[in-house]
Amino acid sequence: MIDQFKNYLKEKIAITDEQFASVSAGLKVKKFAKGEMVQYTGETFKHGFFVGKGLLRAYSIDSKGKEHIIQFAPENWLIADRNNLNNEASVFFIDAIETSETVLMPHDFLEQAAIKVPCLQPMQVKLLNNSIRFMQKRINMLLSATAEERYLDFIKLYPNLTLRVPQWMIASYLGITPESLSRVRKELAHKHFRP
Repeated sequence: MIDQFKNYLKEKIAITDEQFASVSAGLKVKKFAKGEMVQYTGETFKHGFFVGKGLLRAYSIDSKGKEHIIQFAPENWLIADRNNLNNEASVFFIDAIETSETVLMPHDFLEQAAIKVPCLQPMQVKLLNNSIRFMQKRINMLLSATAEERYLDFIKLYPNLTLRVPQWMIASYLGITPESLSRVRKELAHKHFRP
């Protein structure tokens, strides 16, 4: 699993095996069973996760008990509650939708790694910028896009999840009801669209 994370980094930057070895001592492999809670809201969990196998999700629960899914993290994705990375209590739950194998990264892993291996610094900035862009786009889609546009964007972002994730979870991510998602899928089927 650590090798898979190393290969993930190698796809993003020119890091040697020796450089990776110099920064990887704090990494740990952790497996989660399907349905297992990875992180609870209010915790000060000091790790982010690289998903090597399986599927995690981050979500919140409102005062009425309704879930709002913020992110899915399939294989070769990173997931973390940014509050934790800033030593604050988490605002999101993270759980395993499928049995998952992850690499736990200490909250300061990328910072410390960039100090030891300077070629990691641009990657750290790029990951942060991508995270901000992702959230800005997500907010804009939730505020201004139709349910169909949001669903099509979901398929583009997560092309392999439509058969792995229950429809109610996709609806939660999209900010619509499962009934609305069903209507959107039916309308797309009439247009001969296949995800």
